[in-house]
Amino acid sequence: MSTLATSAARAGRIELADVAIRLGQGEAAFDVVESVRLAIPARQFVCLLGPSGCGKSTLLGALAGHLAPSRGRVSLDGETVAGPDPERGIVFQQHTLLPWKRVIENVAFGPKMRGLPKAERLARARAFLALVGLEDFAERYPDELSGGMQQRVEIARVLINEPRVLLMDEPFGALDAQTRLMMQEMLLDLWTRLPTTVLFVTHDIDEALFLGDRVLVMSSRPGRILEDIPLGFPRPRGRDLVTDPAFIDLKRRCLGLLRPRDGKPPLPRLSPLGLPGAGAGAA
Repeated sequence: MSTLATSAARAGRIELADVAIRLGQGEAAFDVVESVRLAIPARQFVCLLGPSGCGKSTLLGALAGHLAPSRGRVSLDGETVAGPDPERGIVFQQHTLLPWKRVIENVAFGPKMRGLPKAERLARARAFLALVGLEDFAERYPDELSGGMQQRVEIARVLINEPRVLLMDEPFGALDAQTRLMMQEMLLDLWTRLPTTVLFVTHDIDEALFLGDRVLVMSSRPGRILEDIPLGFPRPRGRDLVTDPAFIDLKRRCLGLLRPRDGKPPLPRLSPLGLPGAGAGAA
């Protein structure tokens, strides 16, 4: 598919230099993120793991250009992020599809806004729907699809813009366990085909370890990077990875990092990949 390779020469290098983000005003203001220093090479798949409220989604908002840091600099390929741009595509937990438009029209919406002729944008939309396995549902409306299918359309809608960076904010968190596993495998398959950097936010340790080249573990608010864990598991990855002793050791390491500073154990969060008795990610 020629259109999938047009951005191959572009990079997608993310840098956060001493980034702090403060939300609210006056006495109600509070620090969400502090002193985050981070460099992600182009085309790397990085998972951001941390407890609720630690600033994971806030960091994604800054990278998307929806939030301005209180201090520091957020950049893509050396250029400061100053506002939203289709080259920094974002996928949320709940889809943002337009319910009154057919699936193919939703996917083609970005190219339409860029002025692509109708025939060209519809052809591209069909190509990306085929990439996520939904070419037979092009004429349906979003409410005629399952939750997993809606998220696949959402991913196609973002990827058709060929972003240098794909930001994903717990995109599979609302799905049932079986669909979530299928979506993880689909995402990895897409990532091997498309030249994009991925920053994937999750609460789930197993999901982070299965998907990522690296896992960045964040502290509770104000969020900081506690540890940057490289993952040397070969690709492609199969589901038997979760029984690998190295995988289980890394899971224990992440659980230890996510344990609150007061020593109290976090509430368990069951993972669709969790092993019996092996524990689960922090909620």
